[in-house]
Parts: sequence; structure tokens; C-alpha cells
Amino acid sequence: MSNLHKIVIVGGGAGGLELATQLGNTLGKSNKAKITLVDQKLTHIWKPLLHEIAAGTLNPHAEETNYFAHASKHYYEFVLGSFIEIDRATKQIVLETTHLSKPDPIQKNIRLDYDTLIIAVGSTSNDFNTEGVKQHCHFLDSRKQADVFQQDLLHLYLEAQNHETTRALNIAIIGAGATGIELAAELFQAKQTFFKYGLNKIDPKNVTIAVIEAADRILPALSETIAQHSSHQLAQFGIRVLTQHRVAKVDADKVYFADGSAIDAELKVWAAGIKAPAVLEKLTGFEKDNIHRLKVYATLQTLSDPNIFAFGDCAHCQPTADETVLGPRAQVASQQASFLVGAMKARIQGKSQPMFKFSDKGSLVSLSHNKAVGELLGQVNVQGFLAKSMYVSLYRLHQAAIHGYAHAGLLTAKNFVTRKTGPKIKLH
Repeated sequence: MSNLHKIVIVGGGAGGLELATQLGNTLGKSNKAKITLVDQKLTHIWKPLLHEIAAGTLNPHAEETNYFAHASKHYYEFVLGSFIEIDRATKQIVLETTHLSKPDPIQKNIRLDYDTLIIAVGSTSNDFNTEGVKQHCHFLDSRKQADVFQQDLLHLYLEAQNHETTRALNIAIIGAGATGIELAAELFQAKQTFFKYGLNKIDPKNVTIAVIEAADRILPALSETIAQHSSHQLAQFGIRVLTQHRVAKVDADKVYFADGSAIDAELKVWAAGIKAPAVLEKLTGFEKDNIHRLKVYATLQTLSDPNIFAFGDCAHCQPTADETVLGPRAQVASQQASFLVGAMKARIQGKSQPMFKFSDKGSLVSLSHNKAVGELLGQVNVQGFLAKSMYVSLYRLHQAAIHGYAHAGLLTAKNFVTRKTGPKIKLH
């Protein structure tokens, strides 16, 4: 085993877990390479689901995948730890691990050898150093952050039940990209369901949901057509949309704008922009862009080291000079994961590295349980239930990539039954 080519993947998000699964099922199973996946959490959840977890309309326990259990079925090794640095001279990465002991946890650094290192650590929210954001805004970068928002929202409703009179609730979502728009639509659904289940001291009519965007329209990274359809649906929901509003400051009760105006907001979510995680910002000796993503060639090898690859949200990838830099989209990470399976096989065989080409399949934006809007292949507009079915199918394809089609089919059936029989919103 010690002579096998060691491929270490750091980050078990959508792309990282798909890659570990496919490499494990091929190179790992055939004993042609040792595959190791590193993550700081015990379980994986598909990041595009976080807005549903935050709104309480999805039970995360039913959707998470345990890395240790998954690794045992797919011929790779899982290591629990936080990635902190790379020792390129010895071809090792340094991880911080936490050992639970009484009375205090013990933190310890360990080292992992690699022949090929693949960085897939995703992205985090970029608050652009806006005053008060870190202290007063929620973020949706992780399952833990989504859970915290869901609990804060639920406790507002539970506390309101102790009062004789009804009260208002103001929610502000800063950033009108896909995450912000999808969260707003999900919260519209949630406020109706809370009322239906008897948490009626916050009347849905008294819940104001505002989406705030500095650009001149919502969904600035997507087409004008998708933005128009989404705006129309948000208007039908009664969701307030504030474009051309740059946030200058946030405090416990309000969001303040650069023009001097402000709106009330007890709950605030920051979803305006991304940057690479802090660990990449601290890495030295690598070429990065202005948000600290690692610059890579079309082979997905970093400009600084051919033995280190990066993909997904943490990579600055411009496949050809006439293309724009690829954005932080799930389909980019998924396509790059599939590409890297072939690239790793070529690498082990001593063949030249292939070049990644992105094929844009289109974009879909979820607008509650039964609605979505989108474009397929840049021209076919889809709306309503058909678009929502396509949106859900993206998650099913991710499940198939990490579990296989038979297992994914069983999970789909289980999910259908659970949604039919269980509560429509998480109330604990």
C-alpha cells in the first residue's frame, strides 16, 4: 500500500465528495491509488439545500451523509481534521484535529503525505468589511450556520406565542443572487406554515421579507430573462425587492444604506458575494486572485505547483483566454470532479494532463416548493412545476454521483414518503 500513488482531497463538499467517490470506486477499488478525503465535519450535506434548512422547510438529518460510513463503501479513507497548511518540500499537509477528553478537548496537529493534492475547500461569504455585518448578520456557508438561523427564527415564533397580541417580524436578506432569492421564497413558504401550525401570534401579513441588492437588478450573474421571471414571482409573494441599495452599515435592529436611508430588520442574512476560506488566504507561495482563490491552469493544476490541483469555488479557473473566469456554481464543481477522475488516471499512467472544458447546462432558481425558473442551454426558458422538477433532479443527480443510482432511487422514495407524512416545517 505504501508504494501506491497517494491522492489527497481536501474538502468534502459537492465536488470533493463526488471526486472521492468516483476515484475510490475506480482507482481505490482496483488498488491503483490510495484515495484520502479530508474534512473538518463528520457529515456532508449538499450546499444548495442550506436555504431550505435555514427556513426550516427541510430536515437536515434526513439528507446528510456520514463520511466514515460512506468511505467504507466506496474504497477511500476519510480523515477528520481542519486543513491548516501545506508543506510542499515534504509533500505533506498539516491538519488540526480535536481529541475529546475530560475536562478539556486536546488539539493536535497531524501530517498526511500526498503525491497529488486536490484542494476543494469551497468558499465563504464576503462581507467586504461592512460595519456590523459579522456581529449582526447570519451567514449560510455551512450546515451549522443554517441551523443557527432556523433556531433563531423558530424561537421568535415561540416567544411570540407567550404574548396576547400579535407582532410584526422584519427579515432582510442582503444579496439578491440565487441564495438570497431562494431563501426569500422559502421564508415566504415558512411564514404561511408557521401560522397554519398554530404559531399565529406572528401573522403572515405582518412578516416583511426584504431582498437587498447593490446592482440594478436581482440575480446579476444570471440572465435578464431569469431575473424578470423571478422578480415577478417575488412580487406575487409580496417580497420587497430593493435594488441599487448598497449597504453601508448593519446594527441589531436596522440595515443602513449608503444614501442615508434605513429599514427595520430583526433577522438579517448576508448573502452578497464570496471569497476563498481563510486557510487559503494564509497560504504562501501560491498565485491567487483578489478574493484569495488559487489560480489554476485549464488542467486544474495550480500555477505554483503541478502536484497541487484546485477546483470548485476555491479555484480561479479561466479555461481559455476568450472565456470569463468560471463562477461559483455547483455544476462547475461537479463537471470538474468528473474531469479530474480521468485526469488522475492519466497522471498515474504518466500521460499528459487533459484540459478542462466547461459545458454550461443552464441555470435554475428555486422559488418555493412547487415553483422555479430557469434557462436550459442558454435559450430554453422553463418555469413553474417543470422547472422545479428539474431543480430537484439536480440534487438527485448529486445523490446518484455519491451513492449510485439504485441507492439514490431509494432515497428519493424515502424523501417522498417523509414529505407526505411529516410536518412541512421543522418545529424543534
